[in-house]
Amino acid sequence: MRSARAAIDKAGGDVLLVGRCECFLVGKPDIAETVARLKAYSSAGADCLYAPGIRTREEVAAVVEAAAPKPVNVIRASAAGLSVAELTALGVRRISVGSALARAAWGVFMKAAQEIMTDGRFDALAGAAPNAKLNELFRAR
Repeated sequence: MRSARAAIDKAGGDVLLVGRCECFLVGKPDIAETVARLKAYSSAGADCLYAPGIRTREEVAAVVEAAAPKPVNVIRASAAGLSVAELTALGVRRISVGSALARAAWGVFMKAAQEIMTDGRFDALAGAAPNAKLNELFRAR
């Protein structure tokens, strides 16, 4: 982390260095160790702290408190059941969705394909985004 911070500072530019502690992802869901690692990353120069896999309000609050005043990123898939407003109230300043949007799209795709294949119906396609809206959304500005 210190080497990365030094390289970023030397090169200049607008780079966000994220200190990411993966205890909860590798089978060691220990909030005390997670907090200690995040504090070390912060001291070593991380701009933003991230502990993917934390799930509860208490875990999120502990990470936010340990990271203060630096921002904390939470992945929405991990913080199951917490809304944007609840995460914001806990002090979270960045929220990621990871692959959730792509997986949601694939879920709708699979449901529609299954309906066509098994029922010969196209009802699941009724909620498809119109081409004009997609073009508007992705139009280069």
